[in-house]
Order: sequence, then C-alpha cells, then structure tokens
Amino acid sequence: MDQTEKLRTLAYSGIFLSCFSDYSEKCIHATPDHTLVYLYSGEQIIQDRDKQIILKAGECAFIRRDHRVLMYKNSVGEELYKGISLTFKRSILREFFNNLNKSEIPKNVSISENIIFKIETRPDINSLFQSLIPYFDSNIKPTEKVTYLKLLEGIYALLNSSEIFYPILFDFTEPWKVDILEFMNENYMDELTMEQIASYTGRSLATFKRDFSKVSNLTPQKWLIKKRLEVAYYKLKQETKKIQDVCIEVGFKNPSHFSTAFKKEYGFSPTELS
Repeated sequence: MDQTEKLRTLAYSGIFLSCFSDYSEKCIHATPDHTLVYLYSGEQIIQDRDKQIILKAGECAFIRRDHRVLMYKNSVGEELYKGISLTFKRSILREFFNNLNKSEIPKNVSISENIIFKIETRPDINSLFQSLIPYFDSNIKPTEKVTYLKLLEGIYALLNSSEIFYPILFDFTEPWKVDILEFMNENYMDELTMEQIASYTGRSLATFKRDFSKVSNLTPQKWLIKKRLEVAYYKLKQETKKIQDVCIEVGFKNPSHFSTAFKKEYGFSPTELS
C-alpha cells in the first residue's frame, strides 16, 4: 500500500475492510447497526467511558447498535492496522429471525447491559474472517450473494458463541410499531412522559412497559437517565463542554439533579471531567 495513503476503506454491503498507514488512528464509532469487529493485524482499543477492551491480531469484538464508543487503531512494529467489520442491519436480522426454528430459541436469557463484548477465539469466527482476508488483500469485490452468506455466517457464529446474543440481535418489535430503543435514542433529551413515549411508539402504556422489559433490565425512567449521563460523560470528556451547557443539552433541567445523578452513576462529580 502507498504509505502516503492514510486510510483505505472498502465497503461491500455490510462488510467493511480498512487499513491505516499511520501508526495510530483515533475515531468515534457510532452506528445504528450491531457490528462485529475482527483484527487482521496491529492493535485495536475499544473504549466505552471507563471500560475498554484491547484486541490483538486474530481477536474479535461485538459492539451493540446505537452507542458511541472511542476506538484507537494502532500499528504494532511494522504491522499496519488492518481490520474487518460486519454490520448487521435490522432487515437481515428480521429475515434471519423469521427463518429460525422458534422452539430452538433459548428461554429466559438475561438481557445484558454491556455495550462491547470480546468474543472468544472460536473455529467458526476464525473461519469466517479468514475467508474474507483474500478480498482485503486483493481488492477483489465479493458478490452480493457472498456478502449476504458471510453476514448470515456471522450471525450464526455469534449465536453459537453465547445465548446472550439472542435477545441482543433480535431486539426489534412488531413491524407496525415504532422500535422503542430507536425512538428513545433519538429523543432521550426531550421532556416526555412515559404516556407520551408509549403513544408515539404506537403502544398503550402497559404494552410499552411490557415491550421495554424485553429489551432492557432497566425501567424506562432509569434507562433515560443512564442514556443522558452516558452522553453527558462523552461531551464533558471528549468535547470539553461546560457543565451547564451539557446539562441542558442532554435533557436535565436542574443542574443540581444532574450533578447528583452523575456522581451516583460514575462515583465522581462532573466537575472532575471539566
């Protein structure tokens, strides 16, 4: 690769191949789709606030949709950073779910609140990404059928690695209703009652609460506070904004309430980040 080229990214219908010639690259990952990341060479650090995982060559991680995480993509010695990502759009997840034998779906699986998951090294994961490396090295574009099959292979690999991925991957609701988490991620900063949110997502309050319990262990009110605090943490830490401005931007009307909630969540006051 030409060393003057800073970034090469190839995108094939949900499969992304990237290579950095700089020794270190910092970026924000924010996507509405679940993502499976595999490190071909180099090192990758994925950071969610005070939590982070480090990937070495041959290792893999899963990042949940609708979350912002910080990524450091580093060269190691003479090895450039090279990564391969699969993104799973809801359309392919719905199609996959519709074709599943529902009797084989695990029952009573706890809903994890984790955002990033390091995937254990497994033959099916290794086989999946090793089969994609030739496209990366040669710049030959895989056919639409190949990319589709590889995405299905990725879903199977995740489900085989742990049953916790069943409620994560298949967290959509009925198609005639608005997706709860999608709506709340887009409108978390607004001052809406639970009745209003239920109505806007096409549900009665009782149905809304029942459906929400399927996608989160938190109550809707606690989820909103947690979401606002997560965004506030990012704005204070990465964008170095003023506390008063951040408080209003994320939906807190009372600065004192914001400071109390922030300290309860993170163990320190927001002034320590500003």
